[in-house]
Amino acid sequence: MLEFENVSKSFWTGTQRKVILDRASFSVEQGQSLGILAANGTGKTTLVNMMAGLEKPDDGKIIRNARISFPLGFMGGIDPNHSAAENARYIARLYGLDPNYIEAYCRYLVNIDEYFDMPMRTYSSGMGARVSFALLLALEFDVYLIDEGMPSSTDADFNRRAGNVLHERLTKSTVVIVSHSAYILERYCTRAAVLRGGILHMFDNLEQAKKLYNYDA
Repeated sequence: MLEFENVSKSFWTGTQRKVILDRASFSVEQGQSLGILAANGTGKTTLVNMMAGLEKPDDGKIIRNARISFPLGFMGGIDPNHSAAENARYIARLYGLDPNYIEAYCRYLVNIDEYFDMPMRTYSSGMGARVSFALLLALEFDVYLIDEGMPSSTDADFNRRAGNVLHERLTKSTVVIVSHSAYILERYCTRAAVLRGGILHMFDNLEQAKKLYNYDA
């Protein structure tokens, strides 16, 4: 479904070259959700963005034979000068879906009343995160990409509604979660890996990955 073949990625920091991935090869198969443990500053977001096609590798090949989501929390396709309703309709057209359905779905899930028809630049950060999460759930994917765990919200009703939808989706989809904490991986992932010094160490289960990650910490 999603495969990396000898993928390398690095950045020049101004003083040295920081290696994110060094000839990494792995695959994410349907039904085998993958959790990747990585310390802060090791390139978690870059890795997820490459999976989504938002960033290109320096070398190697990334094969996507599935509908792969944008990273949870990614706001690149959202125009803050437009309302949530307008953004939902725009995203629906990009994916060839019914704008009326996607707007209605997000309006129900987010539940921010009149703010849904106001420019998103007027939203709090929490409201913006709820809209982004709702858009992700409104579009059905084979693989969901999550960077640093689930979004947090002080709205208990939203957490319940969104959590129920996500749980239902993951019964028939696959998730890739990249995080510095093993807590969220324990619920959703059947396989695990550790990203350390540009090397991705793959394991059959999370317990094996945690041993290396905690030893490295």
